[in-house]
Amino acid sequence: MTASAMVAEFDDVAGWTADAVERLGERYAIPAACRGSANPAALAWLAEACELRAGSVLLDVGAGVGGPAAWAAERFGVRPVLLEPMPAACRAAARLFGLPVVSADGARIPLRPGSVDAAWCLGVLDTVRDKAAVLREIHRVLRPGASLGLLVVVARDPDVPAAPEGNSFPTPRRLAELLDGAGFDLVERIERPGDAPLSWTRRVERVAAAVAGRHRADRAHALAVRQSESFVRLFASGQISMELVHATGRPAGRPSEQSRVEDR
Repeated sequence: MTASAMVAEFDDVAGWTADAVERLGERYAIPAACRGSANPAALAWLAEACELRAGSVLLDVGAGVGGPAAWAAERFGVRPVLLEPMPAACRAAARLFGLPVVSADGARIPLRPGSVDAAWCLGVLDTVRDKAAVLREIHRVLRPGASLGLLVVVARDPDVPAAPEGNSFPTPRRLAELLDGAGFDLVERIERPGDAPLSWTRRVERVAAAVAGRHRADRAHALAVRQSESFVRLFASGQISMELVHATGRPAGRPSEQSRVEDR
């Protein structure tokens, strides 16, 4: 993710968000740090699908400011490990939640094989060029049979005109192929569940307003707003949609479900 708009959205705005939360109060932290994709309904579905349990290690790949991981720690007692390549986002996550943050790319995860009990990758696959490499690395660090939860934007057609800078959207079929090729069995996929409650949305909006009040004239803020507006137009036109996906890692050497079907 080296495009300038991506840096603005996931690095500059991340630091400004942490500043705004520290001014407004702790209750704004998790909603603001989930800005852009995750909401309580989506997180609850993923947490239940992945059967998160107290004490389990949850790897959040592309964790951003750390809101989803902090939500899971608060409600399920997991031990999150945040993986995030953007320096300002790493610092913001550490400031807001005090969670362990590893500054690294998802295609090269500095963890031992089989050392993770579950993994999330939320709103991230669309922003990386080599999606297969990221999924393979997640599979490597997960223990055999462990769960992966995805929140991913998928496209109706392979080529999306006027896609936001730095984003490429897989079709549902291509996403299934990527998971299979990386060693995952697709268990379940649904469209993103309902909207966040007003109490959550109002906190997100107040933090966004605080950020805009201080940084509206900044070029990075304008770039991030432009990215958001592009997504709104594409969602409204039906060219893209949001999916939640639950997959499990296949043990080494076991053929995929698709392979077994084709062999019959």
